[in-house]
Amino acid sequence: MKFIIKLCVAVLGVGAMILCAGVFADRICLDENLIRLHVVANSDTEEDQQLKLEVRDEIVQFLKEEMKEITDVSQAKEFIKENLNKLKSIAEAVIQKAGLQDKVSVSLQKECFETRHYDSFSLPSGVYESLRIRIGDAQGQNWWCVVFPSLCFQAAATEVEEEAVGAGFSHELTDTLTNRDGYQVRFLILDVLGRIENFFFRKSN
Repeated sequence: MKFIIKLCVAVLGVGAMILCAGVFADRICLDENLIRLHVVANSDTEEDQQLKLEVRDEIVQFLKEEMKEITDVSQAKEFIKENLNKLKSIAEAVIQKAGLQDKVSVSLQKECFETRHYDSFSLPSGVYESLRIRIGDAQGQNWWCVVFPSLCFQAAATEVEEEAVGAGFSHELTDTLTNRDGYQVRFLILDVLGRIENFFFRKSN
């Protein structure tokens, strides 16, 4: 009887170690292989919020077309860095078309994000590479998305899965992000690790 108990404990221990190793690998994958889009409106007025969405649409359309052949995150980062001025010009053109003169700043930087649930996938908290677009005083509500892999306007979970796997995400991580049954605990652990990342990132900045 004691042998069976010890065997069960050993099996559970090995299983926990395997799970933890897999989750840590997933956390690193998210940190290093995902680029988010963060658009910050000038204010929370209806006009500024609508302008934010128009800027978002133009930026996403440009990136979706220009980055459709890119499957490596380092190439995606390099493309974005090389086109920061182009992205700024796109945003400014939208603003000028609306008859406004708000300034725009565009950067690629590490940034803290909280847990975010979209229609067909979820992202845990954590420090992610972020294409950050600030409009005017940037005091309004934010809008988040993912530009690599291209998940911004993917309507179905199958589309998200194809994009994620194509960008090098494991099937386990993809199933976790798309809220598959049985992966809730894995997502929770990823989220806790992300919150810890956020805490230390904020402390160091």
